[in-house]
Amino acid sequence: MSTLIGIRDGLSPVTAPGDGDLGGLYSPAKEKAANRGAYISRSPLLLRRVRQFLVATKVKLLLAVCIICVLLFFSSRIGSSMRWNPHYPSSVSSPSRGGYTVLINTWKRNSLLKQAVAHYASCGGTDAIHVVWSESDPPSDSLKAYLKKIVLSKSQTAPNFRFDINTEDNLNNRFKPIKELRTDAIFSVDDDVIVPCPTLDFAFTVWQTAPFTMVGFVPRMHFLDEEKNGVAYFEYGGWWSVWWMGTYSMVLSKAAFFHRKYLDLYTYKMPSSIHDYVTRERNCEDIAMSLLVANATGAPPIWVKGKIYEIGSSGISSLKGHNDRRNKCLNDFISLYGTVPLVSTNAKAVDTRHEWFW
Repeated sequence: MSTLIGIRDGLSPVTAPGDGDLGGLYSPAKEKAANRGAYISRSPLLLRRVRQFLVATKVKLLLAVCIICVLLFFSSRIGSSMRWNPHYPSSVSSPSRGGYTVLINTWKRNSLLKQAVAHYASCGGTDAIHVVWSESDPPSDSLKAYLKKIVLSKSQTAPNFRFDINTEDNLNNRFKPIKELRTDAIFSVDDDVIVPCPTLDFAFTVWQTAPFTMVGFVPRMHFLDEEKNGVAYFEYGGWWSVWWMGTYSMVLSKAAFFHRKYLDLYTYKMPSSIHDYVTRERNCEDIAMSLLVANATGAPPIWVKGKIYEIGSSGISSLKGHNDRRNKCLNDFISLYGTVPLVSTNAKAVDTRHEWFW
């Protein structure tokens, strides 16, 4: 009985080692306080270990980032030695045919024409600039003088500049042969389209590898829509169709390179019925040129991926019924050819120096 009473009263017959200051008395509260003190004394060691762990983790993460950066650097260096060097001279070019002629189609948009001429005069590959003029009144002397002054001030190579004047407003004019050309390469462009000079020069090197096909920045496609009574009907696909399908069969002449010989073929060899069609409809000369080149080569065009800028207001492509007219043009031209010369492809040329991944 006395033992039970002694335990209930907190008396202990045994003194724990190290508890001499308790005078032989055991107290749970005092034991907790003692343990708390031991934990506090150990906490600096724990904090140091946590800090060491975090520092080690940061070092490993930093090391991993450095390794990744080094790998990307060397892969880009290796890639640059394997990929296309746009400054390497092509075997198909020659000193007498170096550079390209910029052929600008314009119509009653002198402010846009001034911007276009000033820009393309500043591009190092520009050998000459020709403006296709198809208005009833000839360009004013002041406009001529201003543009010539702009060309001289903006260019480093002083390219040849001239107007190719036509008295008749006809879209076929943009593909008339040009006398005294010094280049094989023609860059056909609308007056409201600006292609940055480095992008344009890269496209020129692409064209040099395939000088008899069209190389451009605005891809379009055709696809079989339906066939009735043995007659196929084709659909003309715009940019969103190209993006969705991942294929194209045309590049528009609003921003494209082609060989000078196609100016002669378009004017003198292409069926006159197509000329008449373009004159009557005031549309689709670019589709006609795509069909002409595809029919001559049996090969697809080449789309160059690159940023281009359209200045000014929207063109005829924004008008209501534009796609219907393009569909009709495509099918009427195919019926005149008696075949489908267009060749589809999903390849594109990319300047990998400006891409994140090779």
